[in-house]
Amino acid sequence: MKLINNLFSKHKTYSIEFCQRNLDEFLKEESLAEFNQFLSRKNINYKEYECQSKCKECRLSPYAVVDGKLIAAENSDELLIKLKEEVKK
Repeated sequence: MKLINNLFSKHKTYSIEFCQRNLDEFLKEESLAEFNQFLSRKNINYKEYECQSKCKECRLSPYAVVDGKLIAAENSDELLIKLKEEVKK
């Protein structure tokens, strides 16, 4: 019965949006594999936009929009940590 419950359980799906320009500016090559692993989870849908019209945030720090909520960080490693925390909620 546990197996069936796991197969059909309703896990919340999260929508994460990125600004392509922001990623190009702040995402470090060393973090790329860890980001890809995180974004490949079944409960995560992500999309990159060329521009999200959040220019002030975009210039200052890496950010993502999770289900409409802006998540900003000092660097790409911290952003990934914050994204993981947001998805756990």
